[in-house]
Amino acid sequence: MFKYTTNTLKKIEDLLKEAGYIVRYEKGNFLAGYCVLESKRVIVINRYYETESRINSLLEIMGKIDLNELELTEASREFFHELQLQTVKV
Repeated sequence: MFKYTTNTLKKIEDLLKEAGYIVRYEKGNFLAGYCVLESKRVIVINRYYETESRINSLLEIMGKIDLNELELTEASREFFHELQLQTVKV
């Protein structure tokens, strides 16, 4: 089970960066607390969210976007699979 820490958040951000996405934290009127610009591969998260909410939002987004695992390093790929297993259990 992963923990909701800034270290986990950083790992998720790095994973998305390797997959070609840019993660930004901005203020705005997001109905779901985030916005994904698919054509530009930009993810915008509500900047006022705490670490746990940021992680949950990014995990939700990762379930909706098409991540190419071949773009990831071996360590990131393993972490990605761990996240998938954890989110399936919840």
